[in-house]
Amino acid sequence: MSENFPSLLVGTAYLTSIILFAMMIIMKRRPVGVSLAWLVLLFALPVAGFFFYMLFGSRRLGSRRLKRIEQLYPDYEQWSTHLASVISDSGPPRCPVTSYNAIYRLAEHTMAIPALPGNQLQLFYETDDIVKGMVRDIKNAQSSIVLEFYIWAPEGRILEFVHALIDSANRGVSCLVILDAVGSRAFIGSQWVNQLKAAGITVIASMPVGPFQMLVERMDIRNHRKILVIDDAIAWTGSFNLVDPKYFRQEADVGQWVDAMVRIEGVAAHVLGSIVQYDQTLETGKGHPSFNRRYVQAESPVIYDSLAEVHVLPSGPGVDRELLHQVLLAAIYESQEALLISTPYFIPDESLLTALKSAAMRGVQVKLLVPEKNDSKMVHHASRAYYEELLISGVEIHQFKGGLLHTKCVLVDRSTVLFGTVNLDMRSVWLNFEVTLIIYDEHFGQQITTLLESYLAQSEAVVLEQWQNRTFGRKFLENTMQLLSPLL
Repeated sequence: MSENFPSLLVGTAYLTSIILFAMMIIMKRRPVGVSLAWLVLLFALPVAGFFFYMLFGSRRLGSRRLKRIEQLYPDYEQWSTHLASVISDSGPPRCPVTSYNAIYRLAEHTMAIPALPGNQLQLFYETDDIVKGMVRDIKNAQSSIVLEFYIWAPEGRILEFVHALIDSANRGVSCLVILDAVGSRAFIGSQWVNQLKAAGITVIASMPVGPFQMLVERMDIRNHRKILVIDDAIAWTGSFNLVDPKYFRQEADVGQWVDAMVRIEGVAAHVLGSIVQYDQTLETGKGHPSFNRRYVQAESPVIYDSLAEVHVLPSGPGVDRELLHQVLLAAIYESQEALLISTPYFIPDESLLTALKSAAMRGVQVKLLVPEKNDSKMVHHASRAYYEELLISGVEIHQFKGGLLHTKCVLVDRSTVLFGTVNLDMRSVWLNFEVTLIIYDEHFGQQITTLLESYLAQSEAVVLEQWQNRTFGRKFLENTMQLLSPLL
């Protein structure tokens, strides 16, 4: 046997593995930029590329979750069908935004959850008001509390939530808490969880990580939702995590986090609660597969013509990932006069980037609000690689100086609002479990306009000429990070 045979065998096996994994990447048919980034990484750093692809290269939820999704489908379909019939019995569909309603038609024709009329909305954007309002509703709960958040940091005013939940549980209120295992790891590992459980509160760590999970699940799929529902009738959602900005991540030197939440009274609260219950069953296999029966068995909810109509859009790797992306594109392309976007993390794909440039070039006033400083250095540099082409096309970019602007919002012509937990980056759009409210209401649109204008007053516009004169080193770093952006 030739002395070179072992080397030849190893080389053949190595080359075969590279080719097989390259074929696997190609056959996934992801966006071109994502596939190319993985291929470059795989060929440039074969061993590391293979390792990272196994960890982060696919949307693996694990066989147990996939089986539960399949088992949940009949109950979910029954629930959504009955909900649609309840809404239909309350009167014909009404979309107050009649001029540009492609977003409405897209959501109505593709989502299992119908448009939900008759919701009373209140916008909150001061931390004290958010905390006071949410804690007050928890204290006033009569029958049930469901809470699902990405981050719960046990410090400062946020400890008020612990005491309010325990007091409610002691009064006989059923309490369910779902926390992302990574985002809330400090809280999950603290004494506070033991106190919640001792009071009879169900606490679930969503998407746990570990050596075993690493073999069968993708590690960076996160539950990024932020939902609180009281008595199936009142709900809160938006960008606010259960953190006190005075203490949270101060070492990052980005200032205090700036957030906004919406309080909802109406059928949309029931839908948000059902999403949490869906996540409970998806994670544990337990709970109510048939969801909360208030609107399934009870009489039709009262519908008020003067209140807001809302689509509730849950998204994530276990549901139709395309729809959120399509809704974002429809919002940008349907804008006729003004498009205001607030996002802490800005890493668009090519289609969203083209849509933004196209809107500006056809005369829409497009304003992009981002924080001046970011807690993710890679995202900070990668996002800035897009600035020049956006500025050339006429998009205004404003860098917020009052802290880490964390509010996530798309405002279309001051009347249609996409509001919730989704960042304008591909991780939120394609990977994480998120929730978005699509709100068709001119009054609420005006409130959001006022809020975003207050952010603009604390921001500084990026000037094209000055931006083009930044150093070669900065440009090179930003462009390098942009190459990795499909993987961020």
